[in-house]
Amino acid sequence: MAISSKTTEKIAFGIIRSAAILVAIFVTLILLYIILQGYSVLSIDFLTEMPKNRMTEGGIYSAIVGSLYLVGLSIAIAVPLGVLCAIYLNEYATESRSTWAIEMAINNLAGTPSVVFGLFGLALFVKYFDFGPSLLSASLTLALLILPVIIRASKEALLTVPMGYREASLALGITKWKTIRHVVLPAAIPGIVTGTVLSIGRVAGETAPILLTGAAYFLPRLPDSVFSQFMALPYHLFVLATSGTNIAQTRPIQYGTALVLLIIVLGVNSFAIAIRRHYRRKLNR
Repeated sequence: MAISSKTTEKIAFGIIRSAAILVAIFVTLILLYIILQGYSVLSIDFLTEMPKNRMTEGGIYSAIVGSLYLVGLSIAIAVPLGVLCAIYLNEYATESRSTWAIEMAINNLAGTPSVVFGLFGLALFVKYFDFGPSLLSASLTLALLILPVIIRASKEALLTVPMGYREASLALGITKWKTIRHVVLPAAIPGIVTGTVLSIGRVAGETAPILLTGAAYFLPRLPDSVFSQFMALPYHLFVLATSGTNIAQTRPIQYGTALVLLIIVLGVNSFAIAIRRHYRRKLNR
């Protein structure tokens, strides 16, 4: 018996809705589990004290500050480079073998495992440029890691800007660069911020690249320059859960660290989303 097109549509919609609900349930369960396991250790002392007694006591202040430095520096390096590259590819480059090669390189970099970026950062920034294991080496490595995401998101955002904007501006005698700077780029900012939001979460949660380029196992002090080693929440969590001096004793600290990491990522993402909405409302006026 043939199935009608309406029945097929209902089945497809039901499968899609079930998949979305299933994903939402899994995400909610994971968040609830981490919150229930970690909230008991959250306190002012936990957030503001240095780790003590080989990380079995004390807080995670140095890891929080190290993660914030890492996210801020990586985004500050990657976003300008990524946006400029996207502008070149979308507004200036013509179809050619070199453009095709750049596009392929970006696509391949997006699928490269993060540990490979860590090894590259170790060879280039730590060894060749002699930055040593440091905040700068780790930030540059993470900036390279998220660069393909920012380039792709920025390019897609630029593509959504109607061609009529460019043509109207150029018809008034305004130069191409001024058209891009004052007309095209502001209209693409919501899409660019979306790519940045996705990158923030990845920078904050990556462990393998910073393990090889600058994160310290135990360092109860803050980095005093970009050439200092640092502690970071994901690596601190990894150490506590796999090779700490007393894994069972530090379990509450592990969940507390995971909860703080989640709160920071959600907080930074919310700030970026607020910026995106601000520019979207501004453009719709």
